[in-house]
Amino acid sequence: MAGAYDDRDGRIWMDGKLVEWRDANVHLLTHALHYASSVFEGERCYNGKIFEGRKHSERLRRSAEMLDFEIPYTVDEIEAAKYQMLEANGWTDAYVRAIAWRGAGPDMGVSAARNPVRLAIAGWEWGNYYGDAKMKGAKLDISRWRRPSPETIPSHAKAAGLYMICTMSKHAAEAKGCSDAMMFDYRGYVAEATGANIFFVKDGEVHTPLPDCFLNGITRQTVVGMLQDRQIKVHERHIMPEELEGFEQCWLTGTAAEVTPVGQIGDYNFEVGALTREIAESYETLVRS
Repeated sequence: MAGAYDDRDGRIWMDGKLVEWRDANVHLLTHALHYASSVFEGERCYNGKIFEGRKHSERLRRSAEMLDFEIPYTVDEIEAAKYQMLEANGWTDAYVRAIAWRGAGPDMGVSAARNPVRLAIAGWEWGNYYGDAKMKGAKLDISRWRRPSPETIPSHAKAAGLYMICTMSKHAAEAKGCSDAMMFDYRGYVAEATGANIFFVKDGEVHTPLPDCFLNGITRQTVVGMLQDRQIKVHERHIMPEELEGFEQCWLTGTAAEVTPVGQIGDYNFEVGALTREIAESYETLVRS
């Protein structure tokens, strides 16, 4: 599948039914377009099965609740809709995007309690999120934007509005020839990349930022479990910027990123070492099993 995302063949599940791709539209006065009242999930289907699909659907509903709205579909109904969309498009390997939002209705201000909540599920065939960086290691910029305090935003929701600074950071990184950017949190600790969690290796042990002000990714949780199953010590903690110099390996995790090695962050270099490759390969085996 190629071309602009609004001009493709295929079908999208929208508000309980399948619609033609080009007809999956919303009104200009949709509340989410003006006030970011939307939540979403990114998932991958491998060999006809969405990896951890139910966890994604559960998180979608929790995210909506954090933004003070309720999705009018159960987890089971959301799961069925995903597979209905995949079957309609003939896909067994695809990226799946579920999104829920406050639509157009009688309210058009900050308050929108009377507006309907809508749900859509789309998909597309998508390769490596970071291209050939999956093999040789991604190059990351260091963002000037920081992940904000959980006292200012619902930081554990996968909410569209939280990605504004991520888009800005990634654009700045790409302008420098980088694949992505690493972000610090509001206290100055290492946080994550713009759409992926981050891991480091030192002396055979793994260090990863404590997700106390950003999303604890489902892929992140999976990889932590894989490491623990291998009896590899995992330190979930606050990581200071000056520690980057002492780490030997680094990788990113996320549904889109899967497990992607990192070769450079700013002026710091990392090897694409044995543990990084082992985890990347084992994750690939797991999701296709």
